[in-house]
Amino acid sequence: MALLSFERKYRVRGGTLIGGDLFDFWVGPFYVGFFGVTTLFFATLGTALIFYGAALGDTWNPWLISIDPPDISYGLALAPLKEGGLWQIITICATGAFVSWALREVEICRKLGIGYHVPIAFGVAIFAYVTLVIIRPFLMGAWGHGFPYGIMTHLDWVSNVGYQYGNFHYNPAHMVAITFFFTTTLALALHGGAILSATNPGGDEEVKTPEHENTFFRDFMGYSIGTLGIHRLGLFLALNAGFWSAVCIVISGPFYEGSWIEWWNWWRNIPIWN
Repeated sequence: MALLSFERKYRVRGGTLIGGDLFDFWVGPFYVGFFGVTTLFFATLGTALIFYGAALGDTWNPWLISIDPPDISYGLALAPLKEGGLWQIITICATGAFVSWALREVEICRKLGIGYHVPIAFGVAIFAYVTLVIIRPFLMGAWGHGFPYGIMTHLDWVSNVGYQYGNFHYNPAHMVAITFFFTTTLALALHGGAILSATNPGGDEEVKTPEHENTFFRDFMGYSIGTLGIHRLGLFLALNAGFWSAVCIVISGPFYEGSWIEWWNWWRNIPIWN
């Protein structure tokens, strides 16, 4: 409720990317906008097609339902609905919903007069998804190289692709991505721990200020990145985790078809080791 007086300051017309005043309104606390409508359209259609695909199958077990991509033999052509066409349309809907949501975030940023850090960050996640189901399959010449939409079948796909290239843990881009994922967890856990420690000191003590947080880390590791710096660092680490996870899969197949274990032979063949 405390935010309502502030919300009146930006709940004004304008700031839209397309459509002008069309759908430029709020429903309760939610901004609609043109891209809010397209998000709802794509999400609803995609979800309905998933249920339709499940109805065509032989189970309603949510763990076993799977919408599979077309067979490799279809290449980059459109496939019949029951033979992968559903997967293709659902992929279009998912991409449309994700991109629409990001553009809706841009419009909200424009109304608030803030930077575009949130939609840019979400854009990296969209890039990772699009890499898996559009960019990599396109580069390999068949939509069948995309992952299936199902819980168990998706996990099986990940496992199979990993072993298809020897051992995916030897993929250098995968190593970088995992490093960023783990470092993101460490950095933001330290940040969250510092904030909670300062705002919940315990007993009858007063809530501490950012100076106390900075002092803790200077005493702990000799340096404190600061309140703004930790958020910049967290964003940098998180975006790199998503970006390198996309890189590690897109280079597997389109640009390198062998075993990632054997790829490291160049290191053994450096003359200095001889």
